[in-house]
Amino acid sequence: MDKGEDRGGRGGLGYRGRSRRPYSSYTSRPVRSSYEFSSSSSLSKPSNRDEERTTRSIAKEEEEDSSIVGTCLDMCPAEERAQRERLRDLAVIERLNGNPAKTSPSLAVKKFCRTISTMDSHPSDVRPLQVLEDTLSYLLNLLNSSEHPFEVLHDFIFDRTRSIRQDLVMQNIVNHRVIYMYEEMVKFHITSHHKLSRCSSNSDISPLHHLNMEQLSKCLLSIYELYNANRESGACNVNEAYFRSFYLLLQLGSNSHSTGESLSLWLRRLPTPIIKSKEMNFGRRILRFFRIGNYKQFLSFTATEASFLQYCLLEPSINEVRILAVSCINNGGYKLFPYPLQDLSKLLLMQESDVESFCYSCGLEIITDEAGNKFLPTKQTSFSRPKVGFPYYSLLGSERLTDRGYMRAN
Repeated sequence: MDKGEDRGGRGGLGYRGRSRRPYSSYTSRPVRSSYEFSSSSSLSKPSNRDEERTTRSIAKEEEEDSSIVGTCLDMCPAEERAQRERLRDLAVIERLNGNPAKTSPSLAVKKFCRTISTMDSHPSDVRPLQVLEDTLSYLLNLLNSSEHPFEVLHDFIFDRTRSIRQDLVMQNIVNHRVIYMYEEMVKFHITSHHKLSRCSSNSDISPLHHLNMEQLSKCLLSIYELYNANRESGACNVNEAYFRSFYLLLQLGSNSHSTGESLSLWLRRLPTPIIKSKEMNFGRRILRFFRIGNYKQFLSFTATEASFLQYCLLEPSINEVRILAVSCINNGGYKLFPYPLQDLSKLLLMQESDVESFCYSCGLEIITDEAGNKFLPTKQTSFSRPKVGFPYYSLLGSERLTDRGYMRAN
């Protein structure tokens, strides 16, 4: 899962009395887990070369795979806090009274370290499950704060949730409580996908958006492995179908996020009850409407059936579908009969004023008759797809969207 790719954040620390190297000089070793996987959504099959490994190398790998039991009872180990205070390496949110060299156990949260492994860690550096749950709850509650811009909160929570996942992997914990934590982290990345799209004034948002989607994909693949392991033990998670539907919605548009496995093969691996669920039926229908260009059904079905999280994932594709609709109407209409903007508003599920702005962004002109009614003349040769940075327009009916379909497992 989260081992070797990061934005350069430092999270491992040197420790006195243990002959540890500073966090900037750890050798890179992968953190392994029973629910880690390759770039595809299925576990990788061993190659002939793997089968020929010596007994000595296998024993060494098994030693590195051994899990530990964390004993750190704070959100951040005490020695990490002390060293980060000395280095003035504290996030704004962690600073005590704004002091960049002072923090406290109630503010500091362990940073993600991209090059740490189980062999490099001591139990006192790793947080047990209950502490990880409390830390995640603290981080997500920060989203309710208005003290800092969302981009600052996202950057902090983004890194610290990766550290939580790292501690879970090193301890190889797999149960319904861990599944719930992953579900909460998936929700964070999906809502961040929605909010970051609206922070267009900041030129640094695009990289954040890309990294956020990258971690969302990793979280989803991890939680799917947890669901599989949970099912093998005879248990069933009530939210599995809902979270599986997110994978389908990530296949839409030119920026689809795929694991390299064909969608049909991925679907065949799922149990029949999951495939036939309402949530998966929604995802499959939306994907079909998108691929065949049925813009009317795509928009209306999204407005009436999508949950809030599903809508967040669909939002970028909504603009793509609207562009397709305007293009079809412009190319297929009669030149002598302009298309009423009021009718186009109902079709696109947009406010009429937004439709006018939308058409201008597509290079199309709007005319007004003597009665003040507005029309879209068809057969305009000036039509063009909007450039990057095209604004998002709300979908009429989206005000009823809530995070329905999500339950916490007991």
